[in-house]
Amino acid sequence: MKPPQAIQDLIANLATQGYIASSSIATTLYLAQQLERPILIEGPPGVGKTELANATSAMLGSPLLRLQCYEGLDESKALYDWKYSKQLLYVQVLKEQLHELLAGASGLHAAVERLHNFDDIFYSENFLEPRPLLKALQTETPALLLIDEIDKADYEFESLLLEILADFQVSIPEIGRITAKANPLVMLTSNNTRELSDALKRRCLHLYIPFPEAKLEAQIVQSRVPNAPAELRQQLVNFVQQLREMDLKKLPAISETIDWARSLILLHSQELSTDLVQDTLNVLLKYEEDIALVTPEISQLLKARH
Repeated sequence: MKPPQAIQDLIANLATQGYIASSSIATTLYLAQQLERPILIEGPPGVGKTELANATSAMLGSPLLRLQCYEGLDESKALYDWKYSKQLLYVQVLKEQLHELLAGASGLHAAVERLHNFDDIFYSENFLEPRPLLKALQTETPALLLIDEIDKADYEFESLLLEILADFQVSIPEIGRITAKANPLVMLTSNNTRELSDALKRRCLHLYIPFPEAKLEAQIVQSRVPNAPAELRQQLVNFVQQLREMDLKKLPAISETIDWARSLILLHSQELSTDLVQDTLNVLLKYEEDIALVTPEISQLLKARH
């Protein structure tokens, strides 16, 4: 069945940004936009999860705010911090003007009362240093917020995200609630190195991007390496597809297929040969034991390419 026109338009618009999307990817993106729901994108490394955010940001003309997750990430790096140097300057100015402000106050109680009449701006938005999560809420036009590799962050960090993912707002104890000026499109990526919480998953649409099938992978290579001859493109895609059926420590991802295609073009290659594959196999495979396992099979894999 042909996908709805809106999905077809998304596929075409993403293609103009160099991203070849499957129907399921475009459908999830369309629903996320319409429902204003975050997308949790899972799949093996190198299948285009982060690239989907880059292409969508370019397609929509939205600013891309990226938060790279890692172990130990906390709210001072992800959400906000205080401008401590500016606060110290404020204290100095306040000290210099204190005598003038308290002029005429009789006794400690009166002085304290007078100070209470001044706004407490020490912990206000004037001294707030926004990080990517808060910046995404403060932009006047909808941003694309990419929370990359959420599975690398600590389990506790997920709790910090729940309010933003559900209501596009955050609560800062000293200030109160800050609501998005324009709801961002949020994408989270995960390489499945650990299980994510049910609370986080409930707030997101789920999208799994697997290794592409041969036809889609050939289209991606054609889009990203347009000067690769058609015959060479089909040969290298077939070869990579066969590698993914082998018991390797790390299977080659689409990003490595593209790197291999670019390398072969640099070497002025028109077709694959045993020697050429052997000399460039390190572009595809990242572990010596995988290269040692594949090398004796290269000739057989090339014969089976048609």
